Amino acid sequence: MTTREDMKGWIIEALRSMKGKGWPKDISKYIWEHYEPELKASGSLLYTWQYDIRWAAQSLRISGKLKPVDGKRNLPWELA
Repeated sequence: MTTREDMKGWIIEALRSMKGKGWPKDISKYIWEHYEPELKASGSLLYTWQYDIRWAAQSLRISGKLKPVDGKRNLPWELA
Protein backbone atom coordinates (compact mmCIF):
# COMPACT_ATOMS: atom_id res chain seq x y z
CA MET A 1 0.00 0.00 0.00
CA THR A 2 1.20 3.50 -0.83
CA THR A 3 2.26 5.73 2.05
CA ARG A 4 3.36 9.33 2.27
CA GLU A 5 6.94 8.07 2.57
CA ASP A 6 6.61 6.92 -1.06
CA MET A 7 5.97 10.52 -2.05
CA LYS A 8 9.55 11.48 -1.32
CA GLY A 9 10.68 9.35 -4.23
CA TRP A 10 7.86 10.64 -6.40
CA ILE A 11 8.89 14.25 -5.73
CA ILE A 12 12.50 13.51 -6.63
CA GLU A 13 11.36 11.69 -9.77
CA ALA A 14 9.12 14.61 -10.75
CA LEU A 15 11.87 17.15 -10.15
CA ARG A 16 14.37 15.13 -12.18
CA SER A 17 11.90 15.10 -15.06
CA MET A 18 11.72 18.92 -14.72
CA LYS A 19 15.51 19.37 -14.78
CA GLY A 20 15.75 19.69 -11.01
CA LYS A 21 13.29 22.53 -10.35
CA GLY A 22 9.50 22.77 -10.33
CA TRP A 23 6.50 24.48 -8.81
CA PRO A 24 4.40 22.50 -6.32
CA LYS A 25 1.37 22.56 -8.65
CA ASP A 26 3.43 21.04 -11.47
CA ILE A 27 4.86 18.39 -9.16
CA SER A 28 1.33 17.56 -7.99
CA LYS A 29 0.21 17.26 -11.61
CA TYR A 30 3.14 14.95 -12.39
CA ILE A 31 2.34 12.75 -9.40
CA TRP A 32 -1.35 12.55 -10.31
CA GLU A 33 -0.58 11.72 -13.95
CA HIS A 34 1.94 9.00 -13.02
CA TYR A 35 0.52 7.61 -9.75
CA GLU A 36 -3.25 8.14 -9.86
CA PRO A 37 -4.02 4.38 -9.54
CA GLU A 38 -1.72 4.06 -6.52
CA LEU A 39 -3.30 7.10 -4.87
CA LYS A 40 -6.83 5.83 -5.50
CA ALA A 41 -5.92 2.43 -4.04
CA SER A 42 -4.21 3.93 -0.99
CA GLY A 43 -7.31 4.39 1.14
CA SER A 44 -7.45 7.63 3.09
CA LEU A 45 -4.23 8.92 1.50
CA LEU A 46 -6.34 9.77 -1.55
CA TYR A 47 -7.93 12.54 0.51
CA THR A 48 -4.71 13.90 2.05
CA TRP A 49 -2.07 13.42 -0.66
CA GLN A 50 -1.78 17.13 -1.52
CA TYR A 51 -0.91 17.85 2.11
CA ASP A 52 1.30 14.79 2.29
CA ILE A 53 3.49 15.84 -0.63
CA ARG A 54 4.22 19.10 1.19
CA TRP A 55 5.16 17.08 4.26
CA ALA A 56 7.41 14.90 2.08
CA ALA A 57 9.04 17.98 0.51
CA GLN A 58 9.79 19.42 3.96
CA SER A 59 11.25 16.08 5.01
CA LEU A 60 13.45 16.13 1.90
CA ARG A 61 14.61 19.66 2.78
CA ILE A 62 15.54 18.55 6.30
CA SER A 63 17.56 15.65 4.88
CA GLY A 64 19.32 18.00 2.42
CA LYS A 65 17.83 16.54 -0.77
CA LEU A 66 15.83 19.68 -1.58
CA LYS A 67 17.05 23.24 -1.31
CA PRO A 68 15.56 25.23 1.57
CA VAL A 69 12.84 27.80 0.83
CA ASP A 70 13.14 29.63 4.16
CA GLY A 71 9.39 29.81 4.67
CA LYS A 72 8.75 31.53 1.34
CA ARG A 73 5.84 30.32 -0.74
CA ASN A 74 6.87 32.00 -3.98
CA LEU A 75 9.86 29.74 -4.70
CA PRO A 76 9.88 26.53 -6.73
CA TRP A 77 11.02 23.29 -5.20
CA GLU A 78 14.56 22.46 -6.24
CA LEU A 79 16.88 19.50 -5.89
CA ALA A 80 19.96 20.25 -3.77
